[in-house]
Amino acid sequence: MIDHPFHGFRELFEQLGLPSDEQSIRRFIETHAPLPRHVALPDAPFWTPPQAAFLRDARCEDADWAEVVDRLDAALRG
Repeated sequence: MIDHPFHGFRELFEQLGLPSDEQSIRRFIETHAPLPRHVALPDAPFWTPPQAAFLRDARCEDADWAEVVDRLDAALRG
């Protein structure tokens, strides 16, 4: 049996090089939401190219990060 680690918003924000305390995460979501439905999360204008690549890879490869990336996507959609 393969054990997949669970990643939360704090770890995702750390991976993206963003402040990862609870207040900073809330502020980020409040600032950037709502993300229009026609814009894919990695294509949002507020990501740097490396951040966008990480988000795209996390989904494409169904990586350990895919679930929390999907949760961030949902949070940004409102």
